[in-house]
Amino acid sequence: MRTWLIVAALWSAACSRGPAPTPEPVAEAAKVTPAERPADDRPVIAAFGDSMTAGPGVGREENYPAVLQRKLDAAGRRYRVVNLGVNGDTTISGLARLADVLALRPRIVILELGGNDGLRGLPVDQIRANLDQMIGAFQDSGARVVLAGMTLPPNYGAEYVRAFEQMYVDLARRRGTTRIPFVLDGVAGKPAMLLPDALHPNPAGYRLAAEHVWKALEPLL
Repeated sequence: MRTWLIVAALWSAACSRGPAPTPEPVAEAAKVTPAERPADDRPVIAAFGDSMTAGPGVGREENYPAVLQRKLDAAGRRYRVVNLGVNGDTTISGLARLADVLALRPRIVILELGGNDGLRGLPVDQIRANLDQMIGAFQDSGARVVLAGMTLPPNYGAEYVRAFEQMYVDLARRRGTTRIPFVLDGVAGKPAMLLPDALHPNPAGYRLAAEHVWKALEPLL
């Protein structure tokens, strides 16, 4: 309980820190001029989320989208993972970025949003509606969606936490999407898997999170 209280406080503080960084692709081509750079025509997997996806506090090759790219390459799967994680993003922020994600014409979207909404105690119905709108837009564009489930510290109250967790279950069932029950399973609350802020995954934590994502993603490839 005490660990979760600390996590909640730090996470809430993290949400309010400064402007969000511009998301960048996981893998970059060699440093050549635009005219020399060959077009990357691999189908896009959009990793669309908040700080859990962005990877603050770790190297660019250590966040889960980067680990996922290496797993795809090793398996001979010709896809390009684009890291569209922004620190502190809520589902409202996600809706504001929706057009930019759709412009990439992703084949698959890993949707990891809602955690910051929950930590702010926003109404579950509002969070659900925002996620549902995003899922519908992605599906209408022809993309497959992997919905990354989250949970909340117990001090938010059993009723609210239960409704928050069930929201992901209901959305996945209604929309027919693949669901990751809890993308930070085995990471949250585990000091060996977290940065000193006790909030964000360290490289080991991201490797485990990437395993959860890979398990859900692989059947869709």
